[in-house]
Amino acid sequence: MRNQGIGSWTARRARKTPKRTALVFGDRRLSYAALHDRATRLAHVLRDRGVRRGDRVAYLGPNHPAYLETLFATGLLGAVFVPLNSRLADPELVYQLHDSGSSVLVHADRSPATLQAVHDGAAPRAGIAVGDPAHPADLPYDALIEASSAEPIDEDVGLGDTCLIMYTSGTTGRPKGTVLTHGNITWNSVNVLVDVDLSGDEVTLVSAPLFHTAALNMTCLPTLLKGGTVVLERSFDATRTLELIARHRVTSLFGVPAMYDRIAADPGFADADLSSVRSLLCGGAPVPARTIRTYLDRGLAFVQGYGMTEASPGVLLLDRADSLGKAGSAGVPHFFTDVRLVDPLGDDVPPGRRGEVLVKGPNVTAGYWGLPQATAESISDGWFHTGDVAAADEDGHIRIADRLKDVIISGGENIYPAEVEDALLEHPAVRDCAVIGVPDPRWGEVGRAVVVSEPGTATGEKDLLTYLEGRLARYKIPKSVVFTDDLPRTPSGKLLKPAIRAAHGDEQAAVTLHPTTKEIP
Repeated sequence: MRNQGIGSWTARRARKTPKRTALVFGDRRLSYAALHDRATRLAHVLRDRGVRRGDRVAYLGPNHPAYLETLFATGLLGAVFVPLNSRLADPELVYQLHDSGSSVLVHADRSPATLQAVHDGAAPRAGIAVGDPAHPADLPYDALIEASSAEPIDEDVGLGDTCLIMYTSGTTGRPKGTVLTHGNITWNSVNVLVDVDLSGDEVTLVSAPLFHTAALNMTCLPTLLKGGTVVLERSFDATRTLELIARHRVTSLFGVPAMYDRIAADPGFADADLSSVRSLLCGGAPVPARTIRTYLDRGLAFVQGYGMTEASPGVLLLDRADSLGKAGSAGVPHFFTDVRLVDPLGDDVPPGRRGEVLVKGPNVTAGYWGLPQATAESISDGWFHTGDVAAADEDGHIRIADRLKDVIISGGENIYPAEVEDALLEHPAVRDCAVIGVPDPRWGEVGRAVVVSEPGTATGEKDLLTYLEGRLARYKIPKSVVFTDDLPRTPSGKLLKPAIRAAHGDEQAAVTLHPTTKEIP
């Protein structure tokens, strides 16, 4: 084959394991041969709509086989796939479609109002509807595939060619389109196969949204590359997750800590049949110690990781064998990925000292779509500057401390909110929490805990602050606590600190970005 990109994966799998089940979606099962046939037919549909090498094709909707069919069809043509966050507001969708220059939009479950806004603001050449068309310009997805040619397509696509543009969560300012090549995604999948040890009989449950890089690139695509089966769910539901694990003998699944907490809180968790599970992959946010203990009590250990869209996303991975002994660590670099921890002068820091995380490897992006300045600011000598702070132990295991911009500088001392949040989560009355900095006339700024209480519990500010005494240094303990019903998070599970500061901090604190200090203690 001339196509060396991921668009060729369905053809390669169809010649190797054509009858093996690739996808399970509700009552529907797709073999690798059927997946390849549909991706090929869809590629002809897109080509007939003018899609050529380098053109962008967007997908908007919940998890569905059409997402993967569109990804592979786009790759067959050497075009570029643009997955859109289905939770975005109409103006945000229009911005990303316009910014990427997407000429075709494949969509599912979108309202006529949203589609009209998209057509008015981004003017794609064609809209293809999965299900009933909701806009006069829509074309019917399944009917187009059924009427299309199945003639093989083999474009000359290399690993260095752009595969997809995935927009970052955009917690501050406009989201940036991360450019990921076929090589980036292939090497990330190889890292997963080496480090997680996926097998050909893998049955992977994917209920986190595929527009999020971890669901797509850490679980779904590595499973399909290996020839396993992906059980694809439109969305996450804790009770249904337990049912699906037992019904399909699921061997691996991915979730953010909040998802695993909801599964553990389900009434059926204690008696659920989890005997088939080999890998619990978790990322997106630090895994609280209490969550680790809950699953260890069921004989299950997490494969924890740390990553980002710009690394496709794998950077660090903690093997399940180290889940308890290295609890709280994000692990060591993936097999084909390198990591440095540096001080503000760019020098490597010794074990035990905190430094900014830099990452380099064949899975790391070459830059941002249409943003040369942002690319130059983020990548230096091939090293991507993450903006995250971490420290390594003597064994090379790396513990993420926090985001540089979220560090609270109080009286000259650096306070890392994630450390304080993890301590607060140990309190039985705390369901969720965030720690932010607020101005203080004496110390410059101090910590404030924003807490979501467990239902049916009663606790106050004094109780929580007293609980932290002896668990944290006094300067790390927040000076105030406020209570709320919910904390906003990104789809990947990260706390939206700017929104939390705006709602629960002083006005000044909501816009404060801390400068890099000369030393990261």
